[in-house]
Amino acid sequence: MATGAQVSPIFQQRRAGLLLHPTSLPSGTLGKDARRLVDFMAEAGLSVWQMLPIGPTHGDGSPYQGLSAHAGNPQLIDPEWLIERNWVSAAEAEGQSTQALLELAAERFFSTGQGGRETDVFEREYQQFCKAQAHWLDDYARFQTLREIYDYRPWNLWPDVYRQHNPKSLVTLEETHGHRLNYSRFEQFVFYSQWKNVRSYAHQKGIFLFGDVPIFVAHDSADVWANQKYFRLDEQGNPLTVAGVPPDYFSETGQHWGNPHYDWQVMEAEGFSWWVQRMNTQLALFDLLRIDHFRGFEAFWEIPGQSKDARLGQWVKAPGRELLSRFFEQFHELPLVAENLGLITEEVEALRKEFKLPGMLVLQFGFDGNPHNPHLPHCHMPLDVIYTGTHDNDTSLGWYKSLDESARQSVAEYLGKPQESMPWPLIRSALASVGKMAVIPMQDFLALDSEHRMNMPGTVVNNWIWRFDWSMLPAGLASRVRRLLEIYGRIS
Repeated sequence: MATGAQVSPIFQQRRAGLLLHPTSLPSGTLGKDARRLVDFMAEAGLSVWQMLPIGPTHGDGSPYQGLSAHAGNPQLIDPEWLIERNWVSAAEAEGQSTQALLELAAERFFSTGQGGRETDVFEREYQQFCKAQAHWLDDYARFQTLREIYDYRPWNLWPDVYRQHNPKSLVTLEETHGHRLNYSRFEQFVFYSQWKNVRSYAHQKGIFLFGDVPIFVAHDSADVWANQKYFRLDEQGNPLTVAGVPPDYFSETGQHWGNPHYDWQVMEAEGFSWWVQRMNTQLALFDLLRIDHFRGFEAFWEIPGQSKDARLGQWVKAPGRELLSRFFEQFHELPLVAENLGLITEEVEALRKEFKLPGMLVLQFGFDGNPHNPHLPHCHMPLDVIYTGTHDNDTSLGWYKSLDESARQSVAEYLGKPQESMPWPLIRSALASVGKMAVIPMQDFLALDSEHRMNMPGTVVNNWIWRFDWSMLPAGLASRVRRLLEIYGRIS
């Protein structure tokens, strides 16, 4: 057993959770809808709110290709928070974008006599925030400013003095564009303040926040630009190799993600300090973390940097054991969940089990006719997190409707020919599992079809945009869910 590895206390009792990204809230922000969702979860007995990565995104909206591994997505900021602090008025907020309001609020915040006085509580909190987060915040502010200056071109197409993260040039940037840099810092201060409020409210209701850490980061990101030595890049900043996966359940041609690979040798030589800082940030935001594509810690799919064909890749070993050992030296009871879906080898599972990390099982993957399929409920183990489906799957109702009649009969026979309509038999099966944690997507609780799918892997349009409306919740839903959690011992 790995030294220091312990199962998180969160897994010491049976729980149930909800999978819903904050962008899928009716308003898409961390305001009243977030608190109302927490209230619904508490009423239903759900004690885990799982979401996708919450960082700022590129134009496609994918949370797995963020602009920063540390920053929060400003689109999640609730403008009402700015109004409540008298930084903007309700009249000014009418018809204005969140960014426009943030810029107005920042201007007033930094102006003399309007929130910028040393005695002002927000000014003190802002200064404390900037100091505590300087290790990523300053470079993020510079990155965002330079993206704006250079028409949002990728950083490896900037002039050399900035592309190379030249310290002297960065000092000049602070002098010439200090206002814009401070805006980015203020934006993140607002996000983190709002997030702190939501997390505190969730904790008051007995609800843990479950975050998602993509194993790789986007090439066009503050992380790669500011830490080029940790990535496999050529002299111009282009990736030598990129990440993806070979052909699998989701794609016959594999997936080409385009993320640059880490220079693991350099990272390990420096004690994985970049990863430790990243984990510190996430643990300040969440109570539990999923490592997306955990198998990349054991071996990663290496695609030549100039190739667009994922099938041309190869598996390359990674120092996962050394990295995880470093994590547990630093954090002890580290609340991690390993996303171990896809092409998983015995070596990957051995690494996960050595560090006592819960894995993921998805009921939709179970019905292939193999009675030994690990995703079937009778094959589950206590240290598993059970899902009806994930953000990459169709909704459970959509999945069921896509099956042919023979497959539907097989599902019905396995589930005991239930009288409940789909997806409730699948929800019930997940909750009945011996797995200590079961997580149900909001779309399944609302019995929604394929039109409400969050993401279709391998595609780049119409993803990450789904939102629900409170009118979609049927009367008595919280009571129905709570009763199931009582039956299957998942009320915390």
